[in-house]
Amino acid sequence: MSLYINVKDVLKKYLWLVKKVLLVLWRGWFYFLAAIPVIVLFIPLAFFVLLPNGYRYVFWIARNVWAPFVLLGMGFWVKKANAFPEEGKSFMLIANHTSYIDVMVILRLRKTPFVFVGKKELVNIPIFGFLYKRAAIMVDRSSSKSRFGVYGRAQKVIAKGYSVCIFPETDYIDESIVLNPFKQGAFKIAIEHELPILPMAFLDCKRKFPWHTSHGFPGDLRAKALEIIPTSNLKETDIPNLQEKAHQIIKISLLNDPKGHTEKAILKWKKQESN
Repeated sequence: MSLYINVKDVLKKYLWLVKKVLLVLWRGWFYFLAAIPVIVLFIPLAFFVLLPNGYRYVFWIARNVWAPFVLLGMGFWVKKANAFPEEGKSFMLIANHTSYIDVMVILRLRKTPFVFVGKKELVNIPIFGFLYKRAAIMVDRSSSKSRFGVYGRAQKVIAKGYSVCIFPETDYIDESIVLNPFKQGAFKIAIEHELPILPMAFLDCKRKFPWHTSHGFPGDLRAKALEIIPTSNLKETDIPNLQEKAHQIIKISLLNDPKGHTEKAILKWKKQESN
């Protein structure tokens, strides 16, 4: 009897170890997939990104080559949970940010080009940094001058008919929270340029490919378009209310998800932390 129990325990530990090794390999595979198209297509990407109006071609490659290559290679596919607004209009795109895969997901959701506003530190990534510096609106969060300069660069993007995309949460990495508080930047830009805000909820990314590398699994990644928030006639004094409204719209959508993947991800994280 004791021998049977020991064999069972050993087998259980062995399967746990195999699962962990496969998970590490799968998570590492993501970085390989993300790098390959950038390296292979670097020359045409660099050419397009240096052209005055070449960003639309960079966006097309990112949306139709890079994003699906990474998503399908990881065993993911993007699924729209409801109807999205018509193409051809400019929005301030915002969403919850719970995973590295979020960038690929949002690229697959909109055909109309949009430009990311992102942190300056990403410029330091070899090869990718060269493209990122010229394709995205960079912000150095420690510099008030850099933060102010974002508004001017956003104006040039919007004038071309593009949208702007910002993940507005203050802290992305905290796995124990449904949705972190929002920074004001996205809402300042939206009001200044009268961009309607399109909030989106990514319902599965926190469960299937979280920041923490200890768990995750392939499958569909549902994205839901939420109530469009107009910004016409709003003033800077309206930012706190606008901020709170957008936060609540996304948070409620995450909590009301029939599959409850956000809450399951939080429980998984808390259980792991307590062990």
